[in-house]
Amino acid sequence: MFVRKMTPSQSSLYGEIDDLQDLTFIERPIRRSLKTAEEIDKLTVDEDLNDIERAVYLLSSGEDIQRASVIINLPILVRQNPAETFRRVVPKVREVLHVAGGDMQLAAAGSFLTILQDDIVLIQTHTHSILQIVLLNLDHRDTVVSNAWLETLLSAIDALPKETIRQEILSPLLSKHQLSQSVPARLASCRILGKVVGKFESSIVKKDLLPLVRSLCQDVEYEVRACMCRQLENITRGIGVDNTKAEVLPELVELAQDEASTVRLAAFDTIINLIEMFDSDDRSCVIFPLVKAFCEKCFKGDEAVLASLSFQYGKLCHGLSESFTDEQHLWFLEFYKKLCCLGLQHENGHCESQPYPLELENKYALVRRNCAYNFPAIVLFADPNHFLSELYRTFSSLCHDPEISVRRTAASGFHEVVKLLGPNVHYVHKELITLLQDDSLEVLDALLNNLQETLELATSRGEGAGPESKVNIPDLVPALVAAEQKAASSLHWRVHEKLLQCYSCLPRVVSGDQIYFRFLQRMFSIITNNNVLPVQQEAVRTLCVFLRYNRKQEQRQEIISKIKQELAQGRSYWNRLRYLDLCYITIDLFSKSYFCKHFLIPALELVSDPVANVRYKVCYMLPKLRSTIRPADKHLVQQLEFCVRKLLCREKDKDVMVTLRKTVLELDKMDITEPYHKRHERELLDQKKEKEETLLLEMELLERQQSEAKLAGEKQTDKKQRDSKSGMSGSKGMSGSTLGATPSSSTGKEIRRAKLARSRSLSGHPTTTKMTNSDKTLKVKDLGSCPGSGKSAMLPINDDNLRSHHFNVASSISSTASTSSMPVLIRSNTSSSVDHRSNGNKDTQSRKLSVQRKSNSFGMQSGRE
Repeated sequence: MFVRKMTPSQSSLYGEIDDLQDLTFIERPIRRSLKTAEEIDKLTVDEDLNDIERAVYLLSSGEDIQRASVIINLPILVRQNPAETFRRVVPKVREVLHVAGGDMQLAAAGSFLTILQDDIVLIQTHTHSILQIVLLNLDHRDTVVSNAWLETLLSAIDALPKETIRQEILSPLLSKHQLSQSVPARLASCRILGKVVGKFESSIVKKDLLPLVRSLCQDVEYEVRACMCRQLENITRGIGVDNTKAEVLPELVELAQDEASTVRLAAFDTIINLIEMFDSDDRSCVIFPLVKAFCEKCFKGDEAVLASLSFQYGKLCHGLSESFTDEQHLWFLEFYKKLCCLGLQHENGHCESQPYPLELENKYALVRRNCAYNFPAIVLFADPNHFLSELYRTFSSLCHDPEISVRRTAASGFHEVVKLLGPNVHYVHKELITLLQDDSLEVLDALLNNLQETLELATSRGEGAGPESKVNIPDLVPALVAAEQKAASSLHWRVHEKLLQCYSCLPRVVSGDQIYFRFLQRMFSIITNNNVLPVQQEAVRTLCVFLRYNRKQEQRQEIISKIKQELAQGRSYWNRLRYLDLCYITIDLFSKSYFCKHFLIPALELVSDPVANVRYKVCYMLPKLRSTIRPADKHLVQQLEFCVRKLLCREKDKDVMVTLRKTVLELDKMDITEPYHKRHERELLDQKKEKEETLLLEMELLERQQSEAKLAGEKQTDKKQRDSKSGMSGSKGMSGSTLGATPSSSTGKEIRRAKLARSRSLSGHPTTTKMTNSDKTLKVKDLGSCPGSGKSAMLPINDDNLRSHHFNVASSISSTASTSSMPVLIRSNTSSSVDHRSNGNKDTQSRKLSVQRKSNSFGMQSGRE
C-alpha cells in the first residue's frame, strides 16, 4: 500500500475543511444557549385556552414580546369577538401601557388607529374606552409616541359625533392651550383645533374656538405660532368668507411680520391657499403689500424661506393676477427674473455659478429649480405674446443653467411652454436643440417623457406664420441622432429605449428621405448589434413604423429586402428571433395581404431553423400567422400545414414538441371557437388597412406625376424665355437691314416684312398649360363612411398635409388594432382618370411645343435673312 504525498492545493483544501469543523464546534454551544428550559416554560401557554383567555393571560403574566404580540393582533380580536375584547382585553391593555416602552406604545397606537379607520366596530359603542386610552397617552414624554397617539386621535375625530367631541375632547383642550402646559401639549391643541372646526357650525366656532385660536397665535413659542398659523386655513373655511376679513386676516397680517422665519413662511403659505377667499380690495390693498415686503425680506437674506417662496410663486401670481395693476404685475415679473438668476453671473451670454459656500449654493440651485418648475405658469401670467421680450432670456438661462437639476426641471416642462407659445414656438427652437444635446442623460430623460408631443407641436403650430415658425429640420435631425448615440453609449438602456419609442413620431415631424437616410440604417444596427433585448424590440417596432409610413415604393422594397437578408436569413439566431418579433408588429400595422406578400414565407421557412429557440417561437406564432391567411389563399394554407406536418415528423426537442401539440389543437379550433362579430370586426379593420396602403401607392403616383409635370413646366418656361430673347434679337437685326437696303429691291423687302410679322405673331403669344401645379387638386373619397356613400372632398396635393393626415389615420388604426372603430380615411379617384388627365396635358404640351419650335425656326430664319 502506497501513500501519496498531498499537493499544496490539496493541503490547503484540507486546511479549510478543518477550519470549518472548528466553526461548527463553536456554533453548537451558541445554539444551545439561545433559550433555557425555564424560559421555554415561561413562554409556553396552555393550548386549551381560547383567544380571549390567552390574550388576558399573556397581558397579565407574559413576556414583553408576548404582550406586544397581543397588542398588534388586537384588531383581529375585535373582529372576532368585539364585546369580550373591549370588556376583558382592552382594560388589560390600558394597564400594560402605563409601564410599557416606546415600541409597545407605538404598536398600541397603530392597533387603535387600524380599529378606527377600518370601521371594525361601532365607535359609539366603545367610544369612552378608546378615547380614555388615547387621551391618557397623548402627553407621553417621547415625542414620537405622543405624535403617534395624536394621529390616532385625529383619525377618531372624523368618526365621532359632535357631543362626544365636545365632552371628551374640547373640555380637556380648554386647559391644555394655556402657557402652563408643555409645548407638545400646546402643539397638539393647535392640530386638534384645526381638525374639530369642521364638525361645528360657524357660530359655534366663532364663539367657542376663535378665542383659543387667537391665544395660540400669540403664544410665546414660535413653534406654536407657526403650527396654529398653518391651521388657520381650516378655521377660515369653518367660519366662512364673511367672517374671514374681520377674524382671520388681522392675525395673518401679524404673523406674516413675525420675527421668526418659520412663522412668516407658514403665514405666506396660508395666504396663498386662502387667496380665493379674499376680495379684490383686500388683495390689492392688504395682500400685495404684505407679499411684496415678504419677498423683499426673503431675497435679502432668508434663503430657507426663499426656497418655499420660489416653489409657491406661480400659484401666488395666478391668485393675485386679476387684482394687479400694470405696475404690480411688472414688479412680480421682475422679481421672478431675479429668482431665476440667483447665485449666477452672466458672462459672454453664458451662465456661470458664483463662488459661494456649498450649502448656500445648494439653496440657490433649489430656488432656480423651483423657478424652472413654475415657468409655464409664469408664461401664462406674463402673456405668451410677450414671451420674446419678457421671458426668453430667462428661459434660455434656465436651459443653460450649470446645475443639472435645473436643466432637468426645465426639460420636464418644455412641452407646456410649447403649448402656450402656439404659433410662436420657433422662439424656443434653439433651447430644444440645446436640451437634446445636453451632456447629462438626466436632462435627456426628462425631455423624452413628452418629446413626441413637443416635436409635433413644434413642427405644426406655426405653419401659416412664415418660415421662422417651423422647426429647422437640419438642426433637429442631427440633434436627435446625437442624442441616440449618446444614450446608446451609456449604461442607461431605459433612456435609450424611451428615445427609440419617441422616434415613432418622426414620420409626422421630418420627411421620409431624412428618415430613410439618417435613421433606418441605425435601426438595423441596433437590432443586430445591441445587447439589450428591450432596446432591440423597440428598435424593431420603430423600424416597422418607418416602413409603414414610407411613401416611396423603391425605398420600401429596399427596406423589406434588407429585413429578409439581415434578420430572417441572418447568421445569428438572435437576429432571426427579432424577425419573428417584427412579424408580430407588422401583423398589427399592415393588412393581411401585405403581410402575406412580404413577411409570411420567410417566417414559415424558420420551422427548419437549426436552433430550437427559433423553432419554439415559430410554433408559438403559428396561430397568429394562420389568422393572416385568407381562405382564398389556399396555397398559403397548404404551405403552413406542410410546415406543421414537417415539424411533427422531424422535431426532436421536447419543449418545441409540447408547444407544437398545443398549437395544433389551437389551429383546429380557430375557425370554430372565434365568434362571428369578432371575425367581422377584424375583417373590416383589415379592409381599412388595405385601403390605406392603396392610398399610399396612389399618392406616390400622383406626387411623381406632379413632379414630372412641374419639371416639364419649368423647362418649357425656360425655353420660352430663351426663344423670346432670340426673337427679339432677330427682329432688331431685320429692322437694321431694312433701313440700309436700296429702293430697287422692293419685292425682297415685302417678303422679308411678311416673314418678320409672322415670326413676331408666333413669338409674341407665350403658350400656357391648362392646369398649373397650384391649381391641381385631388378628389378624395371618404373610405371611413359606409359603402355607397357619395361624399367627397377636394384636397390640395401638399406633401406635408397628406403625410400628417395619413399618419394620423393609420397610427390610430395601429394603436387600436383590437377595436372596430376607425377614423375617416381618404383616397383619390381612380388612377385611370388621373392618367387620362395627365395624358391630355401631355398632348396639349406636345402640340404647343411643336408650335413653339415653328416660331423659333421662323425667328431664326428671319434673323439670318
